[in-house]
Amino acid sequence: MGLLDQLAGQLLGGAAGGAGQPGQQSPLVAAAFQLLESQGGLQGLVQKLSQGGLASQVASWVGTGANHPVTADQIGGALGSDQLKEIAAKAGIPLDQAAGGLAQVLPQLIDHLTPQGQVPTGSLMDEGLALLKAKLGV
Repeated sequence: MGLLDQLAGQLLGGAAGGAGQPGQQSPLVAAAFQLLESQGGLQGLVQKLSQGGLASQVASWVGTGANHPVTADQIGGALGSDQLKEIAAKAGIPLDQAAGGLAQVLPQLIDHLTPQGQVPTGSLMDEGLALLKAKLGV
């Protein structure tokens, strides 16, 4: 099973609250990808979360060691209430569920998108995200 298959399975599984069946996506997976896009990609999202007070957590997600946990409140603080409200509205879920779900999904997403312990740059990353989005139906 490839990296994209593993990521899709994990994000569509229990932590993301998804159905885990082809053609069905979790609103949290869609929210995570929306967040990636709104920040200009993985590099922008990592920067926003780091500047929002989550630098040590984000460093653990990017790195090759264990992922440090993050709370819904921390995600809300890093993203800001306006962006979190927008994500919740577009995903059709309550604000607290959006923050809590992103607190579960983002560490996994960032971890899987940085398997070498570095934030990739360039078109290869864009192609990988596009392929994953297509596979998930986002």
